[in-house]
Amino acid sequence: MAQDPTSTVAITGASSGIGLEAAKVLAQTGQWHVVMACRNLSKAEKAAQAAGMPKESYTVMHLDLASLESVREFVKNFRESGKSLDALLCNAAVYMPLLKKPLRSEDGYELSVATNHLGHFLLCNLMLEDLEKSSVSEPRLVILGTVTHNPNEPGGSIPPRPNLGDLKGFEEGFKAPHSMIDGGEFQPIKAYKDSKVCNVLTMRELHRRYHDSHGITFSSLYPGCVATSDLFRNHYRLFKFLFPLFQKYITGGFVSEEEAGRRVAEVVASPAYNQSGAYWSWGNRQKKDGKSFVQSVSREAGDEDKAKRLWELSEKLVGSSVSV
Repeated sequence: MAQDPTSTVAITGASSGIGLEAAKVLAQTGQWHVVMACRNLSKAEKAAQAAGMPKESYTVMHLDLASLESVREFVKNFRESGKSLDALLCNAAVYMPLLKKPLRSEDGYELSVATNHLGHFLLCNLMLEDLEKSSVSEPRLVILGTVTHNPNEPGGSIPPRPNLGDLKGFEEGFKAPHSMIDGGEFQPIKAYKDSKVCNVLTMRELHRRYHDSHGITFSSLYPGCVATSDLFRNHYRLFKFLFPLFQKYITGGFVSEEEAGRRVAEVVASPAYNQSGAYWSWGNRQKKDGKSFVQSVSREAGDEDKAKRLWELSEKLVGSSVSV
């Protein structure tokens, strides 16, 4: 992971799970300074200390992706800090599978889509300017994906399946009564899966629009099934007990948070992952060798027309001008 010692990476949701593990790996190289972009500052600070991250290797900054105002404030504070930006890792996500009614962000949008997609969409747009100014040869923007975005994969094939439809919910403003991107009835698991389809579409549209002109490498990845992830904190207790066992002994797809974090850090920093527009995966189940490869995305996530339309509608939802 040879990089300029002054390289800076901003990681959303770096106070736990994969984000924290990736932050730890990058910080401990001595070649990266990690900006931990998190809602809970004290939690992030304690997590960094517990992970053994050298004090000079990280900075904790407030970011609540469910608030568009907070996203803009984070970017403003980041720029005022005088730091350069050489990589941005969009890792944070919320998953609330047991909800009966939608929760809404302060902007009035369904919370999981607001956090996982719209907040990151705005953040990516605002920080393109910062990445373009990077002095490293390969600035990167990485968005964490998931197998559940793809109906052709086991995680995505289990109903409800992801489907953005004709984007009716976004077309009509995505505020009450709309809580789903396709304009349908609220389904919390589908809302999460749909938001991850949006993440992949956003990455691919970023690549199409800006790779050649900005020189930034855009990519996504699925680092494997981290069945012990804090992402599942809002699930049934029995599910949280059985799911890791199922992934370890039945599917063989289980990956530890430490291993997933290492994989994510490699996509952020290793020269081997400089392919823009790629969706990386690992062969835990498919090849049984643990090696990375470029995975095909779902048909919907590969739809260029839908990517363009999603981009246009997302711009309207985060504000007519995506500026600080």
